[in-house]
Amino acid sequence: MKALICIGHVPDTTSKVKFVEEDTKFDTTDIQYIVGPYEELALTRLLDIKDAGTEMHITAVNVGLAGADSTLKKALAMGADEAVRVNAEPTDAAFVAKQIAEVFSKGNYDVIVTGKESIDYNGGQVEGMIAEFLGLPSVSGASLFEINGDKVKLEQEIEGGRQVSEASFPFVVSAGKGFASEPRIPNMRGIMMANRKALTVLDPVEQNLMTEVIKHYLPQAKPQCKMVAPDNVEELVRLLHEEAKVI
Repeated sequence: MKALICIGHVPDTTSKVKFVEEDTKFDTTDIQYIVGPYEELALTRLLDIKDAGTEMHITAVNVGLAGADSTLKKALAMGADEAVRVNAEPTDAAFVAKQIAEVFSKGNYDVIVTGKESIDYNGGQVEGMIAEFLGLPSVSGASLFEINGDKVKLEQEIEGGRQVSEASFPFVVSAGKGFASEPRIPNMRGIMMANRKALTVLDPVEQNLMTEVIKHYLPQAKPQCKMVAPDNVEELVRLLHEEAKVI
């Protein structure tokens, strides 16, 4: 079995967000990049299945420039067998999905696993677009992924409960919370072995841009918390009415 796992190259959650070029681009100065948390869970689950005895070859893929190599190497250190980087700026979800679909179609893979969403733009679009480009079924935000022979049992949290599905290879799935119990941390042997594993760089295929960034905005600063004495109901009502405007 061959699995293609999409690896997000995203800013650390502690990064200070700034924009440049008239607020049209994210300022990458002094930013530490990491593997996206949902992608970490996705890769961890595949590795757990492989360690349990399922024969599986895991390829990590990223659409990005040379700076993403360090993130792919972490995926290799976690246990992925090889990595592929499509050498292009990840301009929008459709462009990224097209590149990954092309890698999949040429690699004879059985399944594509993505994170539910990246933690930079939180679009949650790539998984569905990959499936559309390839004409494959897809399951979004799965919290369970179990292989039973030639079938996969999947579970999703839905409003008011949980939904259980079954899929046949090939298909696309995005990992949500619960896909794995906790992300795997690379050990020293994994880090050393990562440098010996293949990291292939591919040229992108053509895909028209479907979106354009006009301007980024930072969220408004939260107002200072105001404390009201428990017996001062009139002041509480006034603040809720005039300032919070919730009544």
